[in-house]
Amino acid sequence: MLPIPLLICDDSNMARKQLLRALPADWEATVTQAVNGHQALEAVRQGKGDVMLLDLTMPDMDGYQVLAALREQNLPCKVIVVSGDVQDQALRRVRELGALAFIKKPAEPEELRRVLLKAGLLEKTTGTALRRSSDSTLHIGFIDALREAINVAMGQAAAMLAKVLGVFIHLPVPNVNLLEASELHMVLADVQSEQPITAICQGFIGGGIAGEAMLIFHDCDIADLARLMNRSALDYSDLEMLLDLSSVIIGACLSGLAQQLDVMFSQSHPHILGNHAAIDDLIAVGKHRWKKTLTVEISYALEGHCIHFDLLLLFTEDSVPLLRDKLDYLMN
Repeated sequence: MLPIPLLICDDSNMARKQLLRALPADWEATVTQAVNGHQALEAVRQGKGDVMLLDLTMPDMDGYQVLAALREQNLPCKVIVVSGDVQDQALRRVRELGALAFIKKPAEPEELRRVLLKAGLLEKTTGTALRRSSDSTLHIGFIDALREAINVAMGQAAAMLAKVLGVFIHLPVPNVNLLEASELHMVLADVQSEQPITAICQGFIGGGIAGEAMLIFHDCDIADLARLMNRSALDYSDLEMLLDLSSVIIGACLSGLAQQLDVMFSQSHPHILGNHAAIDDLIAVGKHRWKKTLTVEISYALEGHCIHFDLLLLFTEDSVPLLRDKLDYLMN
């Protein structure tokens, strides 16, 4: 029997390496890799993707768009989604778009094998070693590895938030950068709006890794958030609502990251960094708190609503070597 043309589509080097490691060693397949949806579709057209392991959160063309394009163009490809977006609606949508199955990142070898067997793509025993493409040895940098870990963590936070608000959360590709204080101020300025903002801050520490999480809400969105949460029935203030939402989002994101890094984060109580403030005021407050920092930016958007908010994870400079060690262990 000829090897199955297998396509792995994910914008993260780390995610693709994890999937290569998770593939059954006795599966007779040849592997091609794609870093975005456009490359994946072209590979399918060339006959290199009878089976695809597909990520959802990718820039330019995400996994949902790939699934839709496969259907619209009538391209023969059996798709198994492997994603950190674990919202109930995400699972339902990929099924409706034709995916055979959904596997939560990072994919466990046993789970991947079970899914392949159930889909009829793998014999119980083949005795044939996997044939890998020549580019299967991947160089994975620290930023790429951290971005993938954050991708998984923010998916867990979105799933929690989706249940609280009853909406689907659009997930971005997170931005990860090591910044000087002046550059961080430019990042904060990027969320500039004519409307004032409210910022909630929460410190965290664990395993020598420390930092602050900051959730920035645009005041023009708060009334819509209150309606989604039925705040009038709960009888509490806007600030209490935002503090509760921050605890859910920040807590779930840090919990997802902690699981992957094998640490336990202790979190301070969330507090208000700025209330109905201009972004310049927020920058002034943080000017002496943040020197050089590893910054993660995540922008959440709620489907069907003009609501978005920004989550920043600000790791101390001293945390970077420890994060590198933890991620190196995951990669090796």
